Amino acid sequence: MRLPEDDFDEYGSGMTPTVVSAILAVTLFVGVILVVVLMMNDNRNPAASGSHAQQTSEAAQSTAQYPDADELVSGKKLTPDDLDFWDKYPEKKEEESEPSTEEASKEVEIIEENDPATDGKHTLVINRQGKEEWVLISPYLPKNDYDFTRLVCQSDLMQYYVDGKRVSYVGADISKYQDYIDFVKLKKAGIQFVMIRVGARGYGTGQLVTDDYFQENIKRATDAGLQVGVYFSSQAITVEEAQEEAQMVIEAVGDYKLTYPVAFDMSFVENDTARIETLTRAEKTEITKAFLDAVAAEGFKTMIYGNKEWLIKEIDMSKLTAYDIWLSQIQDVPDYPYRFAMWQYSASGEVDGIAGYANLNISFIDYSEK
Repeated sequence: MRLPEDDFDEYGSGMTPTVVSAILAVTLFVGVILVVVLMMNDNRNPAASGSHAQQTSEAAQSTAQYPDADELVSGKKLTPDDLDFWDKYPEKKEEESEPSTEEASKEVEIIEENDPATDGKHTLVINRQGKEEWVLISPYLPKNDYDFTRLVCQSDLMQYYVDGKRVSYVGADISKYQDYIDFVKLKKAGIQFVMIRVGARGYGTGQLVTDDYFQENIKRATDAGLQVGVYFSSQAITVEEAQEEAQMVIEAVGDYKLTYPVAFDMSFVENDTARIETLTRAEKTEITKAFLDAVAAEGFKTMIYGNKEWLIKEIDMSKLTAYDIWLSQIQDVPDYPYRFAMWQYSASGEVDGIAGYANLNISFIDYSEK
């Protein structure tokens, strides 16, 4: 059924005031219901609401605590490399380990190279007070080239062999302290040469004295067919005194033919003070040279007698290389590094013809042929 057109024309929609009021009331009611429902849901889940707020807060704090590297760099002079903090913490050192056997061996080798006892560049000198000193071996002085494994000692007599052939000569040095000597028996016992003391200068008074047995010893040794050399015990403190000693030796030998050298023996005195104590090394060297030059001028062979300490420390052998060396070193094998021609190896030997102990020597040169 159609309503009269006048009803529509008054409101333009066909809705009466009663209908509009009803719609508004219903809408308001529904809105109130929705608000109540939402409030009830919030009261039932307080943790969820708090958790969301807490997460939001933590995110904000995290952002503030750990800002972006770009934010830190932006507007500052820092670079991203400045934020590399790993090198700020030192690496832990590895625990020190025990050196390997090879490393330890190398360390020992270094120590041995620096040890004067094993480096081959030093020689041990023991002075008269017993003090030891390692002395550098001079590269300029001629060295001895003896192979001491070739030494053979038979009945107190030392021999040296090369290729099975004996190339050495046995001798004894004698003075009044050996008393009477039977030179015939001495030669039969194997002694080939003797070094006879001519005399000495007093180490206190400075007076020249001839050995009490010299004339008798040189005559009987020559008669027995032994090779003969002589020596003088010096205490000269000037060149003039050395020349005086040389003249005394020349006169004492006289017409006797010497086949072995004239030796110069200057040394300290045991348990007493000698005249030469105050001499310098240069002075002792000059005095030695003065004596030997004076003797050599008369046609005699020359030789310097001394122990290892004397030859290395007390005189300058670099200025005395023209003279042979008679080394006194009482031991099985000498360790004097330089060249020497004769070696006194014993002061307590026993040999037929000498009553008591004998001073025994080996010569590496046959002076009778020199």
